[in-house]
Amino acid sequence: MPQPDVEEQEEPLDPAMERIRRKMVLLQLVSGGILFVCFMAVLAAVVYKVSQRPDAPVQSASTGSFSVPAGQPLASTAELPAGFSVQSVSLSGSQILFYGLLDGDRKAFVFDLAAGRIVADVTVAIPQ
Repeated sequence: MPQPDVEEQEEPLDPAMERIRRKMVLLQLVSGGILFVCFMAVLAAVVYKVSQRPDAPVQSASTGSFSVPAGQPLASTAELPAGFSVQSVSLSGSQILFYGLLDGDRKAFVFDLAAGRIVADVTVAIPQ
């Protein structure tokens, strides 16, 4: 019983099909090269990010427009005028509102934690 040839001879392609085959091979090589370059760029970006990371990252709690280091309280002093009687206090983001009386006048002071100072001095007047 005769055995068939494992490697059968293929007929040569006509010139038009040969050109198309060459173009397809070239397209595959170009696409593979672009894919390889993109993969290497992503790999380089990952290595760069990992190497630029600090050894001990500082954790911070973000409140409003400023951040407070974790494990350390924010220390600040709001210097209100002498004789100011605080009636109520309100907090909004990084600002604290002190409402009260100063020499019989109703006053509101806004203290900004990020700036560390009084940012507004408001006299509250009710027209008669």
